[in-house]
This record gives sequence, structure tokens and C-alpha cells, in this order.
Amino acid sequence: MPADRSEALPTARRPHRLAGGQPGLLEPGASTDPYRLRLYRVLRTDFPLGYDPGLGAWLLSRYADVALALTDPRFTGYPHDGAPRGPVPAPLGLCRGSLVCTPLPGGVTAPGPVPSEGAAPASTAATLSAVERTAYVLARRIAGRDRADLVGEFCRWLPAGADAVAAGLSYPDLNAPPRHAAHQRSSGGADDCARHTGLRERALASFLANMLDDPDLLAAAAGSGAGMLLGRAWTETLRRDPPVQIVLRRTRTEVRVSGGTLPGGAPVACLIGAAGRDPARFAAPDRFDPLRADADPLLTGPAGCPAALLGRLEAEHGLRALLAAMPRIRWAEGFRPASSGVLTRGPRALLVRPS
Repeated sequence: MPADRSEALPTARRPHRLAGGQPGLLEPGASTDPYRLRLYRVLRTDFPLGYDPGLGAWLLSRYADVALALTDPRFTGYPHDGAPRGPVPAPLGLCRGSLVCTPLPGGVTAPGPVPSEGAAPASTAATLSAVERTAYVLARRIAGRDRADLVGEFCRWLPAGADAVAAGLSYPDLNAPPRHAAHQRSSGGADDCARHTGLRERALASFLANMLDDPDLLAAAAGSGAGMLLGRAWTETLRRDPPVQIVLRRTRTEVRVSGGTLPGGAPVACLIGAAGRDPARFAAPDRFDPLRADADPLLTGPAGCPAALLGRLEAEHGLRALLAAMPRIRWAEGFRPASSGVLTRGPRALLVRPS
């Protein structure tokens, strides 16, 4: 593994060090880009177990340790993140571990095309149809412009429209503020994972950024039978660019990890962003590769979470709508996407030329 060269970076871009040399996760500058700052790399190689006083938790950054904390019954949900207590799936990806998680209408269990034979329940078909319809309306609005920001004009609107349908509301008014659906949800689903559309916005933006960065992938996505490719690209996005970078857990007893021993009853911060790019687990971990042989579903979150299912639907139908309305869509001249955040993360803007 290449040696850490963070000392060669300009002062403003160096990760701030705590006593003992450990990078501070919440210190000034850390959230700008923990990947380019090599913050995650330094933690994985030199400080695989260390206490961060700013976060108030022990840090785990290696994939093997993070996987242990997410799946081993010796870890439990941290009481401040709303996670269920006990040996249950940890909130991860788009799932917030809500105690009240309302299924999607009609019991949608997996994203995909609505059967043409009418086999799907009407409410299931309505959910899928609303995501697709909202995506195409938004894409057509952008298509005639010389320049557009997909974050502000697409990614923030599509999850809100899907959320309105998941809440049992009527078809969303796309002239209203994009976050209106979350505030109109009935009290029965107030803690539903799916109402937190901000995470789905970030995940959708990261997915679109990764696809637009690769013209060959984009061309393949526009072809027939691209469903499997889009599904793998969504999973790869959640590994390489997770919208939630940190998941909090708590030990129930002492637990041995690669960097030492965690005490019982200790808060633990699982650094999902670091684990997803651990070269000990993933080949060429910084590369976006939907066809990678070492893909891992662990980092996508609990199966069946309505937020995760909606997120994948929005990514697949959203990209298809954009390509149908704008077959020549590409980055605006001189633009490169940049993400920010160390707790939650996503692109700040996606400036494109629609034609």
C-alpha cells in the first residue's frame, strides 16, 4: 500500500491531527474530502482503533471491523440514532433503523418493471408508475435548456414525489417546494425511513455523477435489458459513495477488533466511507466498477427497507428518464462534480448540458 503523503499537502488540505497523531474526524477541513485528504486511509493503516473526542465514539475504519460491528450480536443499536436495540440489522445506506417502518403500498419487495400482464397489485403498480412518471416530467422540463443543475432541478424533486405516493397521498404537485411531501405525511408513518428524502437525494446525485462520468456505461444504460447493469451500478454507488458515512453502534460486552479491544458499553462509529474503500476487501477500491467481482451487498443496508427500495427505483427510472429526454446529456464545459460531508455526503451540484 502506498505510504501516506498527507504531510505533502497544503496546510488547508491536511487532516487535522489529535493528540498522538490520529486524524480528527470532525475537525476543520475533514469534511471537505476525507478521501483526497487520505483521512480514511490514515485511519485504516495507522489508527484502526482510536477514540475521537469530537464524535464521542471509538472509530472503526477497516472493512472487517465495520462488518463485525454491523452484524455481530455483541453490538447493538446506538440509542441516539433511533436504531432498534439488540442483534438486529443496523441502519445503513438509506435506512435509518426506524422503529416504525411502513412498507411501500402494495408490498413492493424489489425494484423492477411493472408486469405488463397486470399481475402486480394496483397500489404496487401505482408506486412504480409514480416514480417513473415524476422522473419523466422532471427530465422533460430540463431537456430544452442549455445548462441545468441536476441536484437542484432533479435529485431534490424526484424523491419528494415518490415519498408522497409512499405516504398514500395523491400525485405530487411538482410546482410546490420539493420537500413538501415529507411534511404532509400522516402521523402513522412519521418515523418511516422513507420520509427522509434528503438521503435519497444524495444517493441519487452520487449515482448520476458516477454514470455521467463514464460515457460507455451511460450508453449501455440506454440500451435494452439494462436493468441488471443499473442495479449493480446502484449497489456500487452505495459502496463507493455512501450517502451516510458513519453508522453508530454500541458494544454490549468487550469485543476484540483488529486494532485492539473495545470496552463493553462503548459507543462505536463505523466509518462506512472508509470500509467501502478498504483495499484489503475491494480491488481498486476508488474505481467505480458496477461489474466488479468482489461486490458486497452488506453495505447497501437491510433488505426490504422501503427507503432503500425507493432509492433504487428513483435511480433506475431517473436515469432512464434523463437519457430518454436528453440522449446527449453530458457535463457542462469545465465542470467536475465534487462531494462534501463526513457524516452524510453527496455532490453539491451536477451541472450538465442537456443537448
